[in-house]
Formats: sequence, structure tokens, C-alpha cells
Amino acid sequence: MQPFTVHTGIAAVLPRVNVDTDQIIPKQFLKRIERTGFGKHLFHDWRYLPDGSPNPGFELNAPQAAGASILVAGPNFGCGSSREHAPWALADYGFRAVIAPSFADIFYNNCCQNGLLAVRLEDAAVRALFALGERGEPFELTVDLRINRVTGPAGFRAGFDMDPYRRQMLLEGLDEIGQTLRQELRIAAYERRMEALGRLV
Repeated sequence: MQPFTVHTGIAAVLPRVNVDTDQIIPKQFLKRIERTGFGKHLFHDWRYLPDGSPNPGFELNAPQAAGASILVAGPNFGCGSSREHAPWALADYGFRAVIAPSFADIFYNNCCQNGLLAVRLEDAAVRALFALGERGEPFELTVDLRINRVTGPAGFRAGFDMDPYRRQMLLEGLDEIGQTLRQELRIAAYERRMEALGRLV
């Protein structure tokens, strides 16, 4: 998993509330077992018209959102079913961070497990980012996990909190399995002791 320390990139704004995981990656695309290949189906029902052409009214299809690697969304982002494919699709599309006032708990945890930084900012800060998006011009944000801060144009600066355990996982590029493997020597020593005591078969 790629570590996350600091990232600067173009921001795309999605000023919608309660964006659920079935909108992020619709169920008909959940046939792959790999973590790749989902980006082209991200927000499929909003992103494309019935004939398959890009929907010009969808926020991520706007010219200023081209190449975006930071998504700014409304409250309760990632609600609905617990599919891990949602952060996979966001990451495969090219997003490194998602900013919102709040996230569904399971989605938030899935992001942390897959190297996608989910940043909770105050409502006022997110509204300020939406206002930047309304200008119709590309703008960049810098998300710095080392100091828990988001900065941007027009003097924008906002701090955020994150659970220290999850934060360290992202900084070091480790999921739960990776964290466990760091203790491999201690685990092996414990198993040897238990085997010597006849408690392992």
C-alpha cells in the first residue's frame, strides 16, 4: 500500500449529501476480485448518459475537474452498503484523498485499509472549498497528513483530526495485515513457547 504523507493535486468538488456506495460504484460492476479496473465505472450513473456518453452536467466531467486527485464532497459520504469496492474505485480513478464533513463509518475504515485518506473538515471549511469550485477554474489543494492540515488558494487553511492508529497506518503504507506482519518475530517466538508447552498441535 502506498504511504500517504503529503499530497498536492487538483480538487474536484461534489456538493452532494448522502452519496452512497451504490452511486460511487454501482452493483453491476462488482464482478472483479482485483482492486483495479473500477475507476472507469466510478459514479457511473451520474457520470454517463444512457447512450454511454459523458454527462456534461456531472461535476467530475467539468473541465476544471480534469486530472483531479482530491475529491471534496458533502456530509455522510460513503453511506449505504459496506462494499470495499467504493474506495477501490475512487483510488483507481486517481483520487488520493476525499474531504467531507462526515463519512459513513465502514466506508471511512475501508479507506484507511486501502491507502485512501478520508479527511473530516468542518462544514464551513468544506463550504469554502465548494465556493472555490464554483469559480469554474481548476484549483489545487495540499493535504499534509504529517501535520494534519489542508491548505489551498485564497489563504485556505484547515486542520483535521484523525485516530493516531489509522494515521500511522497511512503514513507508513500499512493495512491490518501489514501491521500484524511487523510483529512476525514476536508471533513466531510465542508459537515456539506454546509448542514447547504442548499447547499447539
